[in-house]
Amino acid sequence: MSKVIRIGTRDSELALWQAKTVQTALEKLGHKTELLPVKSTGDLNLDQPLYEMGITGIFTKTLDVAMLTGKIDIAVHSMKDVPTALPQGIVEAAVLKRANSKDILIHKGLEFLNAEGIIATGSLRRKAQWLNKYPSHTCVDLRGNVNTRMQKLKDSDWNGAIFAAAGLERINLTSENSLDLDWMLPAPAQGAMLVVAMEKDNETRDILKALNHRESEICVHIEREFLKVLEGGCTAPIGALATIKGNEISFKGALFSLDGKKQVSIERKIALEDAPNFGKNCALKVLNNGGSVLMEEIKKSLELNIMLASSLLKYLLKIRSNFF
Repeated sequence: MSKVIRIGTRDSELALWQAKTVQTALEKLGHKTELLPVKSTGDLNLDQPLYEMGITGIFTKTLDVAMLTGKIDIAVHSMKDVPTALPQGIVEAAVLKRANSKDILIHKGLEFLNAEGIIATGSLRRKAQWLNKYPSHTCVDLRGNVNTRMQKLKDSDWNGAIFAAAGLERINLTSENSLDLDWMLPAPAQGAMLVVAMEKDNETRDILKALNHRESEICVHIEREFLKVLEGGCTAPIGALATIKGNEISFKGALFSLDGKKQVSIERKIALEDAPNFGKNCALKVLNNGGSVLMEEIKKSLELNIMLASSLLKYLLKIRSNFF
């Protein structure tokens, strides 16, 4: 390929590590590349929980626009941050081999586990599962890139914070004060990196096929299909994990209430050849077993939270304008 492949990425240390991994792989194949970091809306607004911002793809929209306007050729994402429906004209081009899919707790000592404690996380999924296991604890919102969240934890009186293990491992921020949360279902596609490209850019898409890891692709697509059917356009506490061993796929998935007190879960195994629609069928079973009612409760709660947050913001802005 004679042209330079322009690679779009967020500008955090983790995002740059991921983009440089793709860049190195492409250059080893003999292609010229250029890295173009941008700052997303999700990175700029760290004071508001993600669900209150009312936007899907908060970390990918800026790169979507850059691609659709011809400023970049490909974009590299943490796949768990990517909406299940991509913008028209943009398609998945490669799923890299999946890394550690687990969540991990970075803590200041584990004595609090059997008492009262404060855990930080910006994820509704992590919060719901933590409160399900530790109902006497309090969860506080934590936003920012990995480095920012680590620093906030150090500067706080929190007992710990929850991170994606893969993110910490990729930029060497693992700690001795850590605990693998084997019992916590990860976000769909957690630990996987996705490269997207323009649908009409056949030349670039053909090149990226060499980076695709088929087994990882099958698993994350099952998880994201599960998520897409359950969500219905609403952010919700949903965990899912598909794994392949031999010719068998194992799947675990669950929908949780915001407070973690309720959950509807599923666990199934099928033959690898039956993978198509597996995630969808699992989601439908969850919905039929009480998930539909739970999703309605979640939507109403989130809508109320967003409305209250909006009203508070308007009130504060009014006070500020009157003061000045």
